Amino acid sequence: MRIDCHAHCSVSVGNWPSHHNVVADAKRLGVDKVCCSHPLDTKPTDPERIRAANDDIAAAMRAYPDVILGQCFIDPGNARFAQDEITRCVVDGGMIGLKFYHQYRMNDSVFHPVIERCAELGVPMLMHAGHPTDPAELATQPLISRADHFIAPARLYPEAIFIIGHIGGGGDWEWQIKAMRQAPKNVYMDTSGSVIDAGMIEKAVRDLGAERLLFATDMSTERGVGKILDADITQRQKEMIWSENFQRILQMRKV
Repeated sequence: MRIDCHAHCSVSVGNWPSHHNVVADAKRLGVDKVCCSHPLDTKPTDPERIRAANDDIAAAMRAYPDVILGQCFIDPGNARFAQDEITRCVVDGGMIGLKFYHQYRMNDSVFHPVIERCAELGVPMLMHAGHPTDPAELATQPLISRADHFIAPARLYPEAIFIIGHIGGGGDWEWQIKAMRQAPKNVYMDTSGSVIDAGMIEKAVRDLGAERLLFATDMSTERGVGKILDADITQRQKEMIWSENFQRILQMRKV
């Protein structure tokens, strides 16, 4: 089995690819399930837009219940609304976890109530992350989380499940791997992103262990699949990355 733990789609016309196309690409490339979210680059929090974005993912789940696993997007800056949306989308709506964007860094205390709730529910939290080296790119997302921003909250909440998004999303991925070596075992890193530098997956496996990596594409489906197929690692390590690690995470869910 192959489970893409980080992707995006949209039922309505928007910035993300059609849910039909996402499912078609997955089937064409042998991906069995795709975790999809609809994050918004918005601040301050806009509850109406966030609710509509999560409704969009819920519609995609209904259209392809055997393929699409929903991830609820929230902005923790609106604490009460964030908790209500977790109840609506995860507890009542069947979404498998949360997706954060770059409104706040992962080590900001504003996340603490959300992390506590996710730990209580046993659901994973996927955070958009990276280490941009281009000043212009960094200026567009000054609060982007680096791998080292996961260390303190993961130690504070060892029962919570954190996922560092898209090692291949751009920026200095070698720095990200090095920083993650200091993070506890409840922090995972996904393999997604359009960057397919030689040796990236091999270094991540060597430095972190295959058990801490999760297969993902983040809309670069062919590249996402290809970088695992091409990686010079064992078949057993590939099986762990393709789905076993994420299946183990899903088995921790209490809802």
